[in-house]
Amino acid sequence: MSSIFSYSNRDFKFILKEWLPIEEIFAYPKFSDYYSKDDLDMLLDQVLKMAVEVVAPTADVCEEFGVKFEEGKVTVAPVFRELFKYIQENGWGTSNIDETAEGIMPEVVLMSIMEMIQAANPAQLSSVGLTTGAARLIQNFGDQKLKDMFLPKMFDGTWSGTMCLTEATAGSDVGDILSKAYPTDDPRIYKIKGSKQFITCGDGDFADNIIHLYLARCEGASSGTRGISLFVVPKYWVNEDGTLEDNDVVTTAIEHKMGLHGQPTAALAMGDENNCRGWLLGDPPDETGKAQGMAQMFVMMNEERQGTGMMATCVAANAYWNAKNYCKERVQGRLMSNPKGGRTEIIYHDDVKRMLMLNKATLEACRAMLHKCYYYLDIKHNDPDPARQKMANDRIEVLTPIAKAYPSDEAWGLVSESIQAHGGYGFCEDYPVAQAARDVKIYSIWEGTNFIQAQDLVGRKWTMGKGQVFADFLKDIDDFLAAKKGSCPELEKEFANLEKAIASYREIMATMGGYMAGGQMSFFQVYARRILTATGQLYGGYCLLDQALIAKKRMDELGADHYDYNFYYGKFLSAKYYLRNVVPNVWATLELVKDGDTSVGDAPVEIFEY
Repeated sequence: MSSIFSYSNRDFKFILKEWLPIEEIFAYPKFSDYYSKDDLDMLLDQVLKMAVEVVAPTADVCEEFGVKFEEGKVTVAPVFRELFKYIQENGWGTSNIDETAEGIMPEVVLMSIMEMIQAANPAQLSSVGLTTGAARLIQNFGDQKLKDMFLPKMFDGTWSGTMCLTEATAGSDVGDILSKAYPTDDPRIYKIKGSKQFITCGDGDFADNIIHLYLARCEGASSGTRGISLFVVPKYWVNEDGTLEDNDVVTTAIEHKMGLHGQPTAALAMGDENNCRGWLLGDPPDETGKAQGMAQMFVMMNEERQGTGMMATCVAANAYWNAKNYCKERVQGRLMSNPKGGRTEIIYHDDVKRMLMLNKATLEACRAMLHKCYYYLDIKHNDPDPARQKMANDRIEVLTPIAKAYPSDEAWGLVSESIQAHGGYGFCEDYPVAQAARDVKIYSIWEGTNFIQAQDLVGRKWTMGKGQVFADFLKDIDDFLAAKKGSCPELEKEFANLEKAIASYREIMATMGGYMAGGQMSFFQVYARRILTATGQLYGGYCLLDQALIAKKRMDELGADHYDYNFYYGKFLSAKYYLRNVVPNVWATLELVKDGDTSVGDAPVEIFEY
């Protein structure tokens, strides 16, 4: 057994209590009677204690039990079901979106909570996140009858939910799906026929019913994504009296995955016996064949993209803190500065500190941008001012592909550094970093591969609102520089690097615009992912430098002898390291883009045979 949960909630307290203006969120009527800044320490400590005592002990059990598929039945570890029910019943999961409930938490606070819970058992908590996403679609687009039928049991953990997009012949190109929907005598109900694969938590005995949010095309609807509709397709059909019966939903296989071994991922067949039924969400396709399904599904998909970035961050963070603990105990070698001295713990070697610092700084940047995204979600959903709602929605539109792809791309390399810090032991299953490597890779693939996120950023978000949406996103950084540059002499170089980075980024945009205008479309695919990485680094540098100003002020107030001084000093050094060692990649990316190397586009596919 190798899962070891090693986590700190101190950065969450800093983000929520000192960095983000959480009072604005708590002032909204939905939250004002239930939460204040003074509650956060107790809440975060309570959740960390629960993650340690309740969630973490289930991780190895789920990993070792795996997923069984026998005689058409999918079985998960019994603790999987127990934990799903526990999280849901205790209000940490799907019920937090219940529009009728009192005491629900702001999204930005729930972000902190779910990162800790997810880190304690990465294989299990997707079941909660997917149920939440599916329930939100029913809540947003279903009629009252569907809400009454499904939501209470999804809120309390009796039933779970999924999103069903991928098919064997249509993965990222969702518009090519083959699933069909045929009308019945009831205009709300359609017969469903088709198959899906790679459906996370698509089957299993952890819930009494599984509610699939299923994409299919009605007869006569347009081709491509334009003609896709969204259906509520339960594993077991729910009759008018609440009883359940078979709905012709069959699991044909489970995926044998590289990681997340305790999590069931299923291939599903719908309607082989012509008796699979689904409720249409929204309206049927209009007279031109246009349907509403993809627009509806993107509500869930974007939510899952933000959650995927969080999952990647927490797996890498747990690996980092495990590496830190190992390096504090492992004695090896002598310091180069004192070669005649005694042997030392390896955490004192500068290359080990470099690996840990890269992890610490990058993970804090990822966590900061994710919390910003969820902070804007709270404004979008709760602010009475339409202008503020639009501002928040615009920031979310830009941040979503970045917050999904940047953490999930970086996490793979960060876990690799944590393995390296263990030396040979990191390659052994006795230590948790090996499992972290297996678990973390999926996140750059889930919910649209990271090229799709880069394609969305460069191809859509750059030009949204005739370019104004992205211009406003960059203006936040401009305004920060104008207001804060020169305010802290100890960060003069870091401010200069952020200023150089944003100027370089605008030049990247101009250069790419020239390529596109000239019809050099190959460069779009060649550079898009690297540009997304540079965008994440630019925004991460902005977030960390903003945090560093707060940290420096607190350092000066507390003094070096204070017990909390090293936390703030660590935040200060994270910003220095990130702005000097990571952010320079933005202008390195500019040089690559300006060079316009055509070797990828010129390459005939035959060269890859050798």
